[in-house]
Amino acid sequence: MRRSRFAAYVGSLLLALAAVLTGTGTAHAADGPYVALGDSYSSGVGAGSYISSSGDCKRSTKAYPSLWAAANSPSSFAFTACSGARTGDVLASQLTPLTSATALVSITIGGNDAGFADVMTTCVLQSDSSCLSRINTAKAYVDSTLPGQLDNVYSAISSRAPNAHVVVLGYPRFYQLGATCLGLSETKRKAINDAADYLDTAIAKRAANHGFAWGDVRPTFTGHELCSGSAWLHSLNLLNIGESYHPTAAGQSGGYLPVLNSAT
Repeated sequence: MRRSRFAAYVGSLLLALAAVLTGTGTAHAADGPYVALGDSYSSGVGAGSYISSSGDCKRSTKAYPSLWAAANSPSSFAFTACSGARTGDVLASQLTPLTSATALVSITIGGNDAGFADVMTTCVLQSDSSCLSRINTAKAYVDSTLPGQLDNVYSAISSRAPNAHVVVLGYPRFYQLGATCLGLSETKRKAINDAADYLDTAIAKRAANHGFAWGDVRPTFTGHELCSGSAWLHSLNLLNIGESYHPTAAGQSGGYLPVLNSAT
């Protein structure tokens, strides 16, 4: 019995040591440098409270990376996510802060590559059939081209920050279906939700292939989609088109932050 207890004790110590050495422990991610990459869903477009020095990138103090950094006090925090970013933009201008000392990296990317803005414009302004056709075009892109682009970004992150715990976060579904709601038809809403699922599935697969953690925000946004009566997403805003279909401050704190917390 004593030998069994001793073996169990030694085993637990070895597991703890392995977690520290491989960067899988929460303490490692929280203590070291944190770098937040990605597009507008990471920069915080729609959350307000934009950092003036970030310019058109519209990085927000209410975005989930800022909130996580404020709560966990990493040794340093580099916030390079930028509104409108595609995979090529991440490679070109966001990776500089990454080093072998980086402990945590978070990223949302792929939506702009897949034509998010054009899909929504088509679906808002044109017919059901035009909306579905544009979504099918986006899905074809997700199948044929996006995986390679994501691989390029994920490989670059691993190369520059080989010891980091990397969390890839996805995108929420936009609409609660079956609800009485002005605006798009139920056909369009369902197709847009299906497209979000399609994109998230592709991103999650590439993240897993690189050994990265996947942060699925669809569960946390459930009940807070557009048409829910308690939306954490901006609907179409003609006075501020850029914030349309982006998370509100509540969406960042209630939808994205808990997912990053659970993944770190």
